[in-house]
Amino acid sequence: MATAQNAATVPGSPIQQAFENFSAMPGRQKMALLAAVAAAIALVVGVLLWNQSSSYAVLFSNLEERDGGAIVTSLQQQNVPYKFTPGGGAIMVPSDRVHDIRLQLAAQGLPRGGMVGFELMENQKLGVSQFHEQMNYQRALEGELARTIQAIGSVANARVHLAIPKRSAFLRDQQKPTASVFVNLRAGRNLDGAKVAGIVHLVSSSVPNMSNESVSVIDETGKLLTDSNDPMRVAGLDPTQLRYVEELESTYVRRIETIIEPMVGKGNFRAQVTADVDFNRVEQTDETYKPNPSPQQAIRSQQSSEVLTRDPGAKGVPGALTNQPPVPATAPITNPAVGGTGAAADGNFLTRNASDTTNYEVDRTISHTKRATGAIRRLSVAVVLNHRTVTDKNGKETTTPLSDEEIARINNLVREAMGFNAERGDSLNVANTEFAAGITETMPELPLWKDPEIIDIGKQALRYLIVLAVLAYVAFGVIKPLLKTLTPLPAGDEEDATPGAAAGERTYDEEGEEVTLSESARQKNSYEAKLMQARETAKNNPKLVANLIKDWMGVNEEARK
Repeated sequence: MATAQNAATVPGSPIQQAFENFSAMPGRQKMALLAAVAAAIALVVGVLLWNQSSSYAVLFSNLEERDGGAIVTSLQQQNVPYKFTPGGGAIMVPSDRVHDIRLQLAAQGLPRGGMVGFELMENQKLGVSQFHEQMNYQRALEGELARTIQAIGSVANARVHLAIPKRSAFLRDQQKPTASVFVNLRAGRNLDGAKVAGIVHLVSSSVPNMSNESVSVIDETGKLLTDSNDPMRVAGLDPTQLRYVEELESTYVRRIETIIEPMVGKGNFRAQVTADVDFNRVEQTDETYKPNPSPQQAIRSQQSSEVLTRDPGAKGVPGALTNQPPVPATAPITNPAVGGTGAAADGNFLTRNASDTTNYEVDRTISHTKRATGAIRRLSVAVVLNHRTVTDKNGKETTTPLSDEEIARINNLVREAMGFNAERGDSLNVANTEFAAGITETMPELPLWKDPEIIDIGKQALRYLIVLAVLAYVAFGVIKPLLKTLTPLPAGDEEDATPGAAAGERTYDEEGEEVTLSESARQKNSYEAKLMQARETAKNNPKLVANLIKDWMGVNEEARK
């Protein structure tokens, strides 16, 4: 028996003791305890879900209804939590699972999109007419082109419409195909001329006999992006040239600002540049000839000819005697010899220059000149400077104009920064005047509580603080008191904590249940304290004590009767 009693008195495990204490509680206390536990669990779960709700990221946006329904069905089958944006334009899932879910949906072929590619040709049916085959091929080609265009970073969605005419047996009836491309750009993005030209070449190269001029590209605002029908080009203006002029002027303005700002301070000057740019494409070929060649000019060819003859030619003195035949020779010869007959009589040749020709090289100059496009013909620069602000000894601010020496120095610096060229006709004007009120005031910096980054950090920190506060409240305000109620202190600890309990100094409430008092309360309920309190009461209010004694003795009840 003793052994059984000792085993019964040995306390069990804390969990068993907690169940025993819970079973011994009244019904109201059990209900209150269970309600507190349920409220604590609901509070913790709600806070955790609220904290996780902010960590959702966009899975897909701008989906068609068919793709949206298929994606939602797949998410439900995978038990993935999801929600929609307020406008219903996007599906959101937990941010830490976005990439995994996208890969899983891609393995299922989702989203399919409103377009189909060449997979349309995989399931061909028997008995399909040639017209249906041609239409399926055209649909597949349009879908493939749209998918390729959507791969461009600036394009969110794309649609391609092809107009492919029927082939004709007559060459004169042949019609070239045309194409229309619709692009939906991402927020804050645009397509420059190079990207538009790339789209045009992509489409025209994918369709036989299609030229670049037959492709039209428009964006979601209805703006025509192709250059062939650009209204500015039709009017004789080139948008790229206008942008080049703006960039060139901005470059010169930045140069001037960089050189002047350290001298006069930020906001104390303004600079504007006007550039006259020559966009004419000039190709010139010149061929010049000198009218009178110099003697040192190179000889191209030279030709000379001489004529040799035995004919003596005419002899004697011109006149009648010369033309008569000679008289017979007689001896002695008395007639003198006629001049000019010696060489012929001796049998020598006569020499005579027939011609002498000399050809010189033609002196000519051929030059081919091609001028660069976008050359600067003239620069006009205007700079205005603010008066200097001076603070006197009393702290009063006054403005004074800049000296002529400072203006001249700034003028020289600006001339060097802009590359002043007097032969080109450049002009520079530097003026010093007082700015109107509020011009030099810089924009105030945003305070910390208005900075978007600081606001985001504060929201995240506040969210985590709320979670920690709720967890701390549940731990120290609900769980810890419940543990104290269900698992009281062991016997040894109770004797140490209430040393007067073994001596019969236990305290009970009105319902007869034992109440554990604190050290101060036990000191107040001690015998000496009660005796001192009774003495003080009898000393200060003897009548009250007398009436109390009479009640104890029953005297007051007899008097009432």
